[in-house]
Amino acid sequence: MSTARGTAAGGTAAPSVDVEVVRVYEDPGRRHRGHREHRVLVDRLWPRGVQKAALDVDEWAKELAPSTELRRWYGHDPARFAEFDRRYRAELDRDPGAPVVERLRAYAGRGHLVLLTATRDVEHSGAAVLAAVLAAGSGG
Repeated sequence: MSTARGTAAGGTAAPSVDVEVVRVYEDPGRRHRGHREHRVLVDRLWPRGVQKAALDVDEWAKELAPSTELRRWYGHDPARFAEFDRRYRAELDRDPGAPVVERLRAYAGRGHLVLLTATRDVEHSGAAVLAAVLAAGSGG
């Protein structure tokens, strides 16, 4: 699991953005009872071996996943992560992902946002990049 919090450019305090990345297979479920928590699956494909009724998710935002071309190029090679990060951020600035990014960023400013992913290496994943973009505020 990883957590991201936002700061504005220049290090000034931005509105607090509460985003957490959780691996689907290690998901403890909702932990913020009585607190707004929104849970979003951010993978293009449904996680292998997980029944839809078994995953505690509020929405499946397939449009936020890296494009098939980018995902295939990256191949989860940590040596390519910096370039993957740059290219994926560019994709998130365009439709169909951009409006969803803005909606989730607004939500994260009001409550706890959990990004769910099936990837093994969460630290070098699209979900980690997305969390950083959401935490960074506009212009991510």
